[in-house]
Amino acid sequence: MTAVEQSRRLVTEIPGPASLELTKRRAAAVARGVRSTMPVYAVRAGGGIVEDVDGNRLIDLSSGIAVTTIGNASPRVVDAVRTQVADFTHTCFMVTPYENYIAVAEQLNRLTPGSGEKRSVLFNSGAEAVENAIKIARVYTRKPAVVAFDHAYHGRTNLAMALTAQSMPYKSGFGPFAPEIYRAPLSYPYRDGLIDKELATDGERAAARAIRVIGRQVGADNLAALVIEPIQGEGGFIVPADGFLPTLLEWCRQNNVVFVADEVQTGFARTGALFACEHEGIEPDLICTAKGIAGGLPLSAVTGRAEIMNASHPGGLGGTFGGNPVACAAALAAITTIESDGMVERARQIGQLMTDRLSRLQADDDRIGDVRGRGAMIAAELVKSGTADPDPQLTGKLATAAHAAGVIVLTAGTFGNVLRFLPPLTISDELLSEALEVLAGLLAEL
Repeated sequence: MTAVEQSRRLVTEIPGPASLELTKRRAAAVARGVRSTMPVYAVRAGGGIVEDVDGNRLIDLSSGIAVTTIGNASPRVVDAVRTQVADFTHTCFMVTPYENYIAVAEQLNRLTPGSGEKRSVLFNSGAEAVENAIKIARVYTRKPAVVAFDHAYHGRTNLAMALTAQSMPYKSGFGPFAPEIYRAPLSYPYRDGLIDKELATDGERAAARAIRVIGRQVGADNLAALVIEPIQGEGGFIVPADGFLPTLLEWCRQNNVVFVADEVQTGFARTGALFACEHEGIEPDLICTAKGIAGGLPLSAVTGRAEIMNASHPGGLGGTFGGNPVACAAALAAITTIESDGMVERARQIGQLMTDRLSRLQADDDRIGDVRGRGAMIAAELVKSGTADPDPQLTGKLATAAHAAGVIVLTAGTFGNVLRFLPPLTISDELLSEALEVLAGLLAEL
């Protein structure tokens, strides 16, 4: 394994000639519906750097959308994968099972919030985990309806698309969608505060607003599950006001509604806690995990209260590749790395560094309407100067300019006006500071 030099370097324009050649091949071979943030092609990555086919080294503030939390080639993960591949790549857990699936389930049962008896089941993707959580909730409650929230993103499969709020690019043209999906208002402190300052800070009041809508649209007697991201991802890294999540959980418990926490993007140390639910001390009935779970290999899980998880009949849950042995080996190594290398604390340090720099930038530039997030999951919401009107054009220009300067950033938000930062926890303070200074300079130019 060749270590990647930890410095930003541009030897060609972005994209370079080798990337341009690959783009031609891609256009002739890959369906156009698959979009990429940057028109460059990676050859190696690690620490806080991605190196492309032209030899450019880019500072990574995306982690492959929160996947490579512990780095792109974490040594324990690499060793574990090599060992497992040499033994066997697949047998299917539903045919001839193997020990490391059980070991991953044991670790998830230990690590996820909640002290009671738990069970886990493994899948491949975040969307698959969310869909199966709803299957489990429906069979447990014998009720059909599901509530998701404004600005939510839960995946690209049919049921997950129905739960997702944003039409473009995720839903448009792909319907009809799964029925019995309803939507409630989220606590969005920045936007709520433009209308009602008390609502922006009072999570219990914001939850009461959502519960009133749920009561009118659905009714608790029909509701199997409430699905929510503790911090919204694609919706713009929205952190609900304190008290919002606990109030919703209490209402769910009172009404036999399964509270499902979608921690696909927030899980595994990303937010400065092992799981984002821990920031408010809540214990969801079911928790969906993926992305950072296995150091870059495809794996996801649903973990939750044993009585709910065991409600399905034998054979009702599973999948050919769910809990693949190579991915399970990677997950066990990733969990060891997170715990042994102090990754939760590192996420807090990164969050402090990013928040301090972005807040100073905000104080000097009223186009930064809000800086928010937790740990290494931070966002800046961009608005038109002198207003709170979303500015997706500025956001797009800033992201494009950052890419050309060798900094990988992502945009997000229902209004397309959020710049989001998901650096790997292995990035150095020096690289992170350099990337933020590049962004500050570009914003000034724009």
